[in-house]
Amino acid sequence: MDVFFSADVETDGAIPGPYSMLSFALVYAGTYDGNTFIRPDEYTRTFYRELKPISEDFDPEALAINGLDRAQLTVDGVSPDQAMDEAFDWIQQFSGTGKPVLVAYPLSFDWTWLYWYFVRFSKRGSPFGHSRCFDLKTAVAVKTGRTISSSSRAKLPVRFASDRPHTHHAVDDAIEQAEIFANIYEGGTE
Repeated sequence: MDVFFSADVETDGAIPGPYSMLSFALVYAGTYDGNTFIRPDEYTRTFYRELKPISEDFDPEALAINGLDRAQLTVDGVSPDQAMDEAFDWIQQFSGTGKPVLVAYPLSFDWTWLYWYFVRFSKRGSPFGHSRCFDLKTAVAVKTGRTISSSSRAKLPVRFASDRPHTHHAVDDAIEQAEIFANIYEGGTE
C-alpha cells in the first residue's frame, strides 16, 4: 500500500548545501492499495519543524517570500539531525507496513531539499527511498492534456483546486497540496 505525505519546504535559497531549509511540513494525504484511494476526512496529521540554518549564505528574496526570521532560527531552530530523525519516525508511524510516498507541487523543488536533508542528516536516510514520489504538476498535465509548462499552480483547473490560500507557511501549503492531490487522484469534481 502507498501511504502519501504532502510536503512543503521554506528555504533561504535555491539549492540545499550552500543554502538552508528553514522549515518544512508533512501532512498525511491518504492511501492507495492498487484499487482504492482513500483520502483523510481531515488534514490534521501534520509534522512541522523550523530548523537552524546550515550555512551563512542566504538569498534575501527567498526570506521575503517565506517571512521566516533566519537570525532567530539560528538561536531557536531545531538541529537538522534532530528534525530529520523526528520526521522519519513520524512518517514510519503513519505508514505502518505501507510504503511512504512524497507528494509535492512541484515535486522537483521540495523533493530536492527533503531528500538531501534526509540523506545528509537522518541516521536512517530517506523514508521515501530514492524515488517514491508523486509530482502534482505532472499529474495536472496528464489529467488535463496540457503541457508541463502550462500546468502551474496558478493555472490549476477549478475542479482540482483547494479552497485554502497559498500562504508560504509550510503547514498551510502542505495541507492545500494534500487537497489538490486528493482531487486529482479522484479525478476532480466539476
